[in-house]
Amino acid sequence: METIHHINIAIHVLAGSIALMAGIAALIARKGAFWHIRSGRYFTKAVVIVIVTALFGVFVFKRNNFLLVITLLSAYNCYSGLRALKLRGQKPRYYDYLAPMLVMGAACYYLYYINSIGMYWDITVTFSTIGALFVMTVYDLSKVFLSVGFLKKAVMYEHVYKMVSAFIALASAFSGTVFPQYKPYSQVLPSVFGFAYIFVIFIRLANQSPASKTLSYQ
Repeated sequence: METIHHINIAIHVLAGSIALMAGIAALIARKGAFWHIRSGRYFTKAVVIVIVTALFGVFVFKRNNFLLVITLLSAYNCYSGLRALKLRGQKPRYYDYLAPMLVMGAACYYLYYINSIGMYWDITVTFSTIGALFVMTVYDLSKVFLSVGFLKKAVMYEHVYKMVSAFIALASAFSGTVFPQYKPYSQVLPSVFGFAYIFVIFIRLANQSPASKTLSYQ
């Protein structure tokens, strides 16, 4: 089992490294261009592998339970960020409402679990991570009350926020693992830079015409 665990770690690290490189490429590429779309696809595929190996490590080998929260945040943001493009402002399907409820249920159980066993947990990092997850799930659940007109205007903002947030979660997990001596700053700083990037992109989107915001993702 120890050999399998090491193989799982190796795959997890490799996939995480690919996801980070592909994510950076997607961030710096012109939005909607060939390299943005291609690197975005590589990012998504690598994230799936990262998620599977992380869950394998948490539930099979009982290692680093905080990875569960990071995995939930990255997985859900990646899924819902892609769904935003797929729906193009249309009302979500029933499973789009089921997914956020399941994710938040898992996050709440995590809080209950670590509290019940008296496990040490960094309040700043844990609550900021779960808080970000809570904000997104509440927004997605509230779509049942939002107009299609509003949802269409919010598509690109939603896609940018969620995909960058997925990247931030991976970057935080990476920096927190590689630089544990600098926690919680090594986990928080990726969020600072990531949200600064989101802020800049939001300003650029606000200054664009509605037609230019429509990107072609084939």
